[in-house]
Amino acid sequence: MSIWWSLHLRREAASIPLARRLLVGAMETAGVDPDVSFDLSVALSEACANAVEHGGGQGTGHSAGAYRVTAYLDGEKCRIEVTDSGPGFPARRAGCAHTRAQQIPPTAESGRGLCLIEQLADHVHFGNRPGHGAVVSFDKALKFQEGALLKVS
Repeated sequence: MSIWWSLHLRREAASIPLARRLLVGAMETAGVDPDVSFDLSVALSEACANAVEHGGGQGTGHSAGAYRVTAYLDGEKCRIEVTDSGPGFPARRAGCAHTRAQQIPPTAESGRGLCLIEQLADHVHFGNRPGHGAVVSFDKALKFQEGALLKVS
């Protein structure tokens, strides 16, 4: 069994808990280990927060005020993708190098989201959509509780 869903959300802070709750609910229903579920939900929240804060202004009409979240729980992996219609990532976006993370003041309220996603997921890709917009995709191997619906035999 596999589960996938896609949401088209407004670029508003209130949309972030909606996406997170849907992901957590799907993983709980499937019997995913709560620690894995928590890691993925935090990573999703960070990706959504970036889309809400930075993901608009380049598109036209409705797409400039929205972003998309797609999640796949299939077999032993969960893959999540968050896309927006903002300016995208700079051409030379540095990864979460240890030195970059050290440059963020301890009292800063932002600037750690992409690094946190990299720490919580197994594979991460930051890229730009053709034309305009950013894409943050990440995946993580799933662990299941005994008797889980999606557990691979």
